[in-house]
Amino acid sequence: MKANTYLTFKLGQELFAVNVDNVLEVLERQLITPVPDAPKNLLGIINFRGEILPVLNTHLKFNLTVEDNEELERLLIVFEIGQDENKYSVAATADAVKDVIEVANEQIKPVPENGISYDSKYLTGITNYNNQFVMLLNTIKAFSF
Repeated sequence: MKANTYLTFKLGQELFAVNVDNVLEVLERQLITPVPDAPKNLLGIINFRGEILPVLNTHLKFNLTVEDNEELERLLIVFEIGQDENKYSVAATADAVKDVIEVANEQIKPVPENGISYDSKYLTGITNYNNQFVMLLNTIKAFSF
């Protein structure tokens, strides 16, 4: 029974998870510099260990309702995506980071074709944790431009 380790985080009322192999760090209170004429889901850029990273607004990326959280402190999750020379880093917003969980491959269910308000191409599957559905993200599809 093969299992993978995931970091769970909240966006609004939804619970998402990403494979911890793709997570570099969780950051609080970062100065985000806006970029003129950027796509709506790009909040701006940050300096992360001397590297300039784009910051994605996950609420807009996933078409989730934004509950006037502009004044709230933003958590950022920094991801490393891709492999070898195609590897890059990106930061994405999260409302709260929850738990690190183990999910066996047998516990992952396919994504329903309807009934969700965002594009299911960003998901690799759905699992249940503590009686709540957790959507497992495909980091390459979810956090690329």
